[in-house]
Amino acid sequence: MEHTSSNNQGSRFGNWLKTSITARMLMVGLLIVVLLIPLAYIKSLIAERAGRQQEVITEINEKWGEEVLIYGPILKVPYKTYVETTYTDQETKKVHTERKEKIKYGYFFPESLDIMGSVHPEPKSRGIYTTAVYQSESTLTGTFANLDFTEESVAAEDIVWDKARMIIKTSNLKGVNDEVAVNINANRYPFSSVYEGNKNQNNYYNPDFVQMHTLRSIALKEADSPKERSIRFSIDLNVNGSKQIRFIPIGKETTANLTSNWKTANFIGEFLPVNPDKITDEGFNAKWKVLDLNRPFAQQTFNYLPDLNEYASGVNFMIPVDEYQKSERSAKYGFLVIALTFLIFFLIQTLSKISIHPFQYLMIGLALTMFYTLLISISEHSSFLKAYLIAGVAVILLITLYSRSILKNIKFPMFILVSLSALYAFIFTIIQLESYALLVGSLGLFFILAIVMYVSRKIDWQNG
Repeated sequence: MEHTSSNNQGSRFGNWLKTSITARMLMVGLLIVVLLIPLAYIKSLIAERAGRQQEVITEINEKWGEEVLIYGPILKVPYKTYVETTYTDQETKKVHTERKEKIKYGYFFPESLDIMGSVHPEPKSRGIYTTAVYQSESTLTGTFANLDFTEESVAAEDIVWDKARMIIKTSNLKGVNDEVAVNINANRYPFSSVYEGNKNQNNYYNPDFVQMHTLRSIALKEADSPKERSIRFSIDLNVNGSKQIRFIPIGKETTANLTSNWKTANFIGEFLPVNPDKITDEGFNAKWKVLDLNRPFAQQTFNYLPDLNEYASGVNFMIPVDEYQKSERSAKYGFLVIALTFLIFFLIQTLSKISIHPFQYLMIGLALTMFYTLLISISEHSSFLKAYLIAGVAVILLITLYSRSILKNIKFPMFILVSLSALYAFIFTIIQLESYALLVGSLGLFFILAIVMYVSRKIDWQNG
């Protein structure tokens, strides 16, 4: 009797699972939760592949040369200061004053600075990953005049003109191709690198941090220093680099002109080009003009050289690779795709009284998750659009053919084909949009909800 009772209870429970709308809803909800697990693994796979891409790009850039950031030229002029100390002789009780000399430095920016640069980018690939590197040829010309020591009350005879040097700070020493020297009048003063230790090691975890290195010229002849008159300088700087090229507008009047055959220029920084015709059919020809009134720092500083990287401007040459970003955004809609697809099958099952087994729901859900692995793997070798089309068509056909064997007729599978096509097209549209993504997504979901409410009005929920 007990065995018969157990069989009857199991039979009643099985019948409840088959006939109850509530049971089917619980089962579908549970399967959706279960399928969130492979979706989470897919998101981690996308992040892993994007991280691998960044590692390869960083390795290529390190070997070729990192970004080029030019800060200079700067005139470094030593001057004498004096410190007086007073002490009393214990034996004679006389008061003595001792005067000690101490050398300090003033750093002066150019009166005018003109930067002429030509950049020749080219793609570099390793495996399936590609980045942009370039060769740059720059000429820096300008003048130094009216060095103002009044801030420190320095007497004219205490300025050590014969020890003055020109310095340039740059982010990329590895990429320098030729000797760097400053030409003043008929004299040429070569630069050499200066080891300053690892002063900024605490900033390595800052993604915006740029390690700067110092190039220092030999001492200028007194006749080539702006002691009594202005001097004009010229510096050629040829550097291999990657990512971007930038300059800091330290001249009282800074003008810059960068040209390149790169057609997808992205101008970055504190100041943008002033010419409206900067983008051409052959590439770009960008011009900047920055006055000292446009930026919040003076033309000279004493005893230290400030960090002015935040005021740099220039051009970014990174190849816009957003396949992983788009794949990640697609995966974020995975829950919505699975839930809406299961809802379609649930409504078909409920309205047509066709039985769909939980295992069949699970197979459909796994097919939906396979879309994302196909998408990321194909997009690594092709464009995102082609990858989305191939993955979408493959998954939609697979589910349509599978539903044909479940639903026994052609009407419902064709409805599923149209519904899934519209759903994937809707998701693709949202991914492509930026400013209107939220608006379009909200209107689309509202439209879907209205359709579901209209279709489900005929379901007798009281008997579920």
